[in-house]
Amino acid sequence: MGKGKKVTVIGTGNFGSTVAFILSMNGACHQVVLRGRNIAVAQGKALDMSQAANAARQHTIVKAANGPEDIADSDIVVITAGAPRTPGMSRDDLLSMNADIVKGYAREVKEYAPNSIVVVVSNPLDVMTYVVLKETGFPRERVLGMAGILDSARMAHFIYEKLGYGAGQIRATVMGGHGDTMVPLPKFTTVAGVPIDDLLDSEEIGEIVKKTREGGAQIVNLLGDGSAYYAPAKSTTVMVDAILRDTKQIHSCAVMLKGEYGYSDIVSGVPVMIGAGGAEQIIEMTLKTLQKTRFKNSVASVQEMVDSLDQNNFFEDKK
Repeated sequence: MGKGKKVTVIGTGNFGSTVAFILSMNGACHQVVLRGRNIAVAQGKALDMSQAANAARQHTIVKAANGPEDIADSDIVVITAGAPRTPGMSRDDLLSMNADIVKGYAREVKEYAPNSIVVVVSNPLDVMTYVVLKETGFPRERVLGMAGILDSARMAHFIYEKLGYGAGQIRATVMGGHGDTMVPLPKFTTVAGVPIDDLLDSEEIGEIVKKTREGGAQIVNLLGDGSAYYAPAKSTTVMVDAILRDTKQIHSCAVMLKGEYGYSDIVSGVPVMIGAGGAEQIIEMTLKTLQKTRFKNSVASVQEMVDSLDQNNFFEDKK
């Protein structure tokens, strides 16, 4: 394998820690670096995971970063940092707060890991991916947002719940932004190759689509003090693995559009082929009229958030 692969995970909360833990267990990379605000916490978690890797007979070493220079030579940087949404906090509050946090880390990546591929997971996802693109100046192939894989996994779970069979054989496809405006695509959703339209009626499919949209909020409400992290972390490592192992798998990811589906200079979730170069190819699917409208609304909601950052001269400050 030559030089061992290095993945840096920024953010040491439940999400970032779980991403690092899964990576340390599956042996796809030689080194995982944890970068967080609290260095002692990062060190404690890194030790714990390194010991777990030994229990699993894996060769992965997990280290804590003492400063931004420790992310140097990363093949992949996963950005999970950001504040969670608390009661009474508007989406705009979260937007400007997390945009500042992500912008700071994007500059570290640009300076210390200029050849890395960045996987963005901070929310609001599509806008944060846009922020990283603008701040790093990286080509769009090297900045991907993780949302579609998670939304597809949630949709697959709800299909299984409804059918009572097919677990592990359900391939669901979701496009658009991560959140209320996501666009599930029943037309491209199958159970062991059988189209979902042949197994469920349109009312049942509608119910599944609604549950998928609300999948994250449902978990937030049940937990009471946080959001989901097992499925999001696993979905993130699916992308990391596809890059490290150069699998050329197709997954729905948030990327900068350059004319695809009729949109430019905005980030949204579309099917992409992932390999060693990142988003190596964007796949254009034929959408029905209603899906086109939903995708348009999804893109518009991301544009609205980008515009609100723009009004505060967020992208002008290039100090």
